[in-house]
Amino acid sequence: MKKTILIIACALLVVFGFSGGAKDGNGGGKNIVLRLADNHPDGYPTVIGDLEFARLVKERSNGRIVIEVYNNGVLGDQKSVVEQVQFGGIDFVRTSISSVAPFYPDINALQAPYLFRDADHMWKVLNGEIGDYFLNSVKSSGFVGLCWFDAGARSFYNTKKPIYTVADLKGMKIRVQESALMMGMIQALGAVPTPMPYGDVYSALQTGVIDGAENNWPSYDTASHYEVARYFSIDEHTRVPEMIIASKITMDKLSAEDQKLIAQAAKDAAPVQIKAWADMEKRSEDKVRAAGCKINTIRNQSEFSNAMAPLYNSFSAGQKEWIKKIQAVK
Repeated sequence: MKKTILIIACALLVVFGFSGGAKDGNGGGKNIVLRLADNHPDGYPTVIGDLEFARLVKERSNGRIVIEVYNNGVLGDQKSVVEQVQFGGIDFVRTSISSVAPFYPDINALQAPYLFRDADHMWKVLNGEIGDYFLNSVKSSGFVGLCWFDAGARSFYNTKKPIYTVADLKGMKIRVQESALMMGMIQALGAVPTPMPYGDVYSALQTGVIDGAENNWPSYDTASHYEVARYFSIDEHTRVPEMIIASKITMDKLSAEDQKLIAQAAKDAAPVQIKAWADMEKRSEDKVRAAGCKINTIRNQSEFSNAMAPLYNSFSAGQKEWIKKIQAVK
């Protein structure tokens, strides 16, 4: 019931943003107020990118188009916000592609474990024809993909020992997101997937309910997981990019010129977010190294990627084709 009320309220806000909230602006046009949702706190790299996007849109429209950034999850959790963007209740959301996949399953191909050889490979894919295809193709699900943001790479950490081989993970209870894909990855490596909310991970590591988890450097740091899980093993098993997506309903109400302005502003904001992410990642890595955590790099990546064969077989035919195309990018 509460969710329904929130959705209706947001839909009304957008209606007023386009009508009652519109005023004569520069050049005799209408002022347009749009809303962008993000679930991260102030100062987080995605929010820095959101604000740069909003700044560029306001500047380039001479103040005629204003994008208000609502971060800290104030417009709802990511899943419900993406639903609201789909039918125009909210205009934009910064989201992980994992939240888009239920609406557009082919994008799951970008989440396949051990898909990207490194960060350079990922950005060649996302900034090329494949990335453009996915930004455009989500229109079939009611979204307009505007740009890609960085969310780094995820690796394993645990309370017991360094991970060097697949055998080292055998039988370990590893926390994962509530995702069939991530649970399948853990199972393929011989560990025991244990889905639980992110906020419960610290105490679960501390009390031995789980042996480990997987995430990026900033999460390992900022959630203080490094205090209780001292072994961090770099394997970078997934790189799951983020997106800013717009509501197709919202974009269709705008002129072609305004749509182009917004799309270009998002693309121009992306490097600001990517740099902010890289800076935060380095600060977090430096901090946990200085704290004495035992950090190692998994050298034999092929052993881990080869273990994914059963999981890759579970992808649809279309997703498998995209995986092959991504792997072929040099």
